[in-house]
Amino acid sequence: MTAERTYRFRDGKSLTLGKRTLIMGILNVTPDSFSDGGRWNTVDRALRHMEEMVRDGADIIDVGAESSRPGFVPMGAAEETERLLPFLEVVLRECPVPVSVDTFKAETARAALSAGTHMLNDIWGLQYAEEPGAMAHAAAEANAPVVVMHNQNGTSYDGDIIAAMRDFFGRSFAAADAAGLARDNIILDPGIGFGKTPAANMHVMRRMGELVSYGGEDYPVLLGPSRKSFIGAALDLPVEERTEATGAACVLGVTRGASIVRVHDVKPIARMCRMTDAILRA
Repeated sequence: MTAERTYRFRDGKSLTLGKRTLIMGILNVTPDSFSDGGRWNTVDRALRHMEEMVRDGADIIDVGAESSRPGFVPMGAAEETERLLPFLEVVLRECPVPVSVDTFKAETARAALSAGTHMLNDIWGLQYAEEPGAMAHAAAEANAPVVVMHNQNGTSYDGDIIAAMRDFFGRSFAAADAAGLARDNIILDPGIGFGKTPAANMHVMRRMGELVSYGGEDYPVLLGPSRKSFIGAALDLPVEERTEATGAACVLGVTRGASIVRVHDVKPIARMCRMTDAILRA
């Protein structure tokens, strides 16, 4: 566990990081997600799945309207927003816990925040090349927490990968500072499955504790290993049989400083994390 922070939102909801491991439940309303594309892409099914994840222990629901599977082609912000908003409006109305939106486009982020979204989840870490600085400004305008994920095109690194990731986050901090986004609103994500080989993903997870502290300040870390291809590479398992391995990765992540884990299979992973928390605090 890292920095303790409490976010209080305009609708009365709140989120406290650092007291225990929080569970972010994944709600993909896409037709083509790598893991569950098409399963929740009607409003009724999405709402039922949200309710199930909250009953099972989700502290945050993360809604995504665009797949970020390997090889995906980004859609335009207008199309993404058009797909997202009918789901988001219903989820926000019915969901008892804070809601995050998974997008790297500022226009979509602004629409989501205007609808009442509590936080953002940006797979390009405030550094989407097509919109330099735009996501940081969108988050700053709303004073919204944002998950800043490490990412890059390609999987090769010159030198130490952790050093390269720290440099990336340094650029994210600079973008946040330039936009007036408070550092307290930044949650870091090592980007497991993005811009890394399977071996590099495991190396990063083993050394994740080295990504927590910058300039003497600790930051909350979100870990998203759920059903990712590095598990398939290690264990030769199909996507639908990766729950236990996802749990193992989450447990290791908690011992390395993760404050939030982002998962598809909420009930078993929530139990594993609660047990891990209990042991670490014993």
